[in-house]
This record gives sequence, structure tokens and C-alpha cells, in this order.
Amino acid sequence: MNTFNWKLLLEIVCRWYVFIFLNFYGFGKIMGGQFYRRGQLPIDVANTTIQQASAYDLAWSFMGYSYAYILFIGITQIFGAWMLLWNRTKLIGVLILMPIMVNIIVFDMIFLDVKDALVNASIYFSMLVYIMYANKEKVVNAIKLFTSPHHGTTTLKKEQIFKRICLILLIMGIVFGIDQFFVNLIRNQ
Repeated sequence: MNTFNWKLLLEIVCRWYVFIFLNFYGFGKIMGGQFYRRGQLPIDVANTTIQQASAYDLAWSFMGYSYAYILFIGITQIFGAWMLLWNRTKLIGVLILMPIMVNIIVFDMIFLDVKDALVNASIYFSMLVYIMYANKEKVVNAIKLFTSPHHGTTTLKKEQIFKRICLILLIMGIVFGIDQFFVNLIRNQ
């Protein structure tokens, strides 16, 4: 007897739906359909002081200020969306898109009075969560693999763990020192 796999069908619907709409948004950003671009502000926005500007106008102007930033967001949305199409890469796509969608949801809640954008972003995020849920065994196994205290078949002893933590902290201190050296070098130029 054949039973229909509704869970798989719903997962595919979610993957394709997010794929289609995030491609629209990603290409829309790249092609100039989102954000107020530097040098292309609407007249009423250009003639408004920062103090008088709405949160929406400030946010849209800020997001559109750097084309490199717009490209980064748009290309990342497109790349993550394309990863959803294949079973082998779908979870990578979800991991790429989830922080983007959380950022969009928070951004929409704080800056935009446009509730439909928030609803759309929330739906896409919920679909990504469902994809993770539908693949929960793979997700749990991956988390176990990355968080397991075992390296190979050996278990680390307490003194080995302490030595590794000390070494990690020492290296972090060195990296911090180098980081601050370059920050101060650039700052003083």
C-alpha cells in the first residue's frame, strides 16, 4: 500500500516558496527596487532633516547608502535560496537564510510601519524553521557531531581540557593584541 508523504511534500513546498520569493527580493535589491539609493533619494526625503525623518525613511536611506552592502544582502539571499533546491544543500541554505530573515523581521518591527513586509518575512522564517524540523534527525546529528567532547574515539581528561582552554585563551590574547595594534595603527593615520 502506498502512503503519501505529506511531510516531504510540505517541506518541498516550503523550500520552493522561499526560493522563489527570496530570489525576487534578492534580485530586487540588486536591481534597485529596494532602499533609497545614494543620489536617488525621493525629493521629499532629500528635503527632510534627520530630526524630522520617519524611521522608515532613515532606515531605507541607511540601507541604500552602500551598493556593496545591498549586493551582499541580495547575493546572500539568492545564494541561500538556491541552496534550498537540492536535498544535499537545503540545510546549508536554511543556515544562511535564517539569520538574514531574523534581521529582516527585527528591522521591520523596529523601523518599518509596513506590516505586510513583516508578515512575509515571518512566513519565510517559519518555513525555514519547518524545513529544519522536517530534517530534525540530521540537525540533531550535526549538533551532536559539532558539540561532542570526543575527538575520534578518545575522551579528553580534565587536565587535557584545562590545557586546551589555557592554550585557546593565550592564542585569543595574542590575536586580540594584534587586532588592537592594527586598529590603533589605522586610527592614528
